[in-house]
Amino acid sequence: MDYKSIIKDIKNKQFKPIYALHGEEPYFIDAICDAIIENALEEHERDFNQTVFYGRDADPLAVTSEAKGFPMMSERRLVVLREAQDMKDIYALESYCAQPNPSTVFVICHKYKALDGKRKMVKELASTGLVFKSEKVKEYQLNDWISNYVKGIGFDITSKAAALLGEFLGNDLGRIVNELEKLSIVLEKGTRISDIHIEENIGISKDYNNFELTNAIAKRDSLKVFQIAHYFERNPKDHSIIAIISNLFGFYTNLMRIHFLPNKNPDAVATSLRVHPFVAKELMLAANQYPPKILASNVAILHEYDLKAKGVGNSTFSEGELMREMLYKLMN
Repeated sequence: MDYKSIIKDIKNKQFKPIYALHGEEPYFIDAICDAIIENALEEHERDFNQTVFYGRDADPLAVTSEAKGFPMMSERRLVVLREAQDMKDIYALESYCAQPNPSTVFVICHKYKALDGKRKMVKELASTGLVFKSEKVKEYQLNDWISNYVKGIGFDITSKAAALLGEFLGNDLGRIVNELEKLSIVLEKGTRISDIHIEENIGISKDYNNFELTNAIAKRDSLKVFQIAHYFERNPKDHSIIAIISNLFGFYTNLMRIHFLPNKNPDAVATSLRVHPFVAKELMLAANQYPPKILASNVAILHEYDLKAKGVGNSTFSEGELMREMLYKLMN
């Protein structure tokens, strides 16, 4: 069951006695937990029927005692264990998880890592409650996730705007959602969010970013490459050479894979590279500019400057100077 289906059930007042929310992606865990807190109790019921623990300070006996308590002038109690990954012995809750109180909704928020699926408690939870593993959204899925989220809140977004957000914020869904919520305040419902909206309201340049740098390199547009490099050098906090190298390594790797794919149909390329068909077509055009021999040479250049950026064999050049020198070699 995905997080949207879980939240839909929660809003329909269909609760489980225990929710074990765990995994690397905190956004989904927070979204489900917030939905439970908002819907499990009425405002006037919360003073006597809602308790929130934090893992670092939580004692298993105290948590269990609260969860076993009965509601006061309410249909249910709500007990939330936030930051459960910091609890000294989360598995000490095993006996309660095996026989939970049906009049309590107990929520375990175990972020950034998964519970141990081999432990008896986790197996008990699967039968007595709901276990949701919160997985990170893969980079190749991020643009689609952004587009779907935007449509879900009543807007639309261009593929370039989604790519800008993904490239600048990474797969930090919390930050992405936060920025999109800001946009939803200033834009009318139904607006198609463009790269101009992103630049004006979020502060991400639509012309000077890793997305445009890669496009310029793909087209061998040296003038644009060094215009972007100059901008990056003046804004080093937002554009580290390590991030640029990582981005270009992924770009060159995809071009090399295209050269050796048996089926070069755009749909087959998109499936193999796990990218949008539009992106696949752009990569195929770029592959025509870069034969395998040049790609191999460029990957070696990236490796060289990755080491230099980390201080290996470099004691005098600034990050900006290294970036310009690297880009010069890549373009010549």
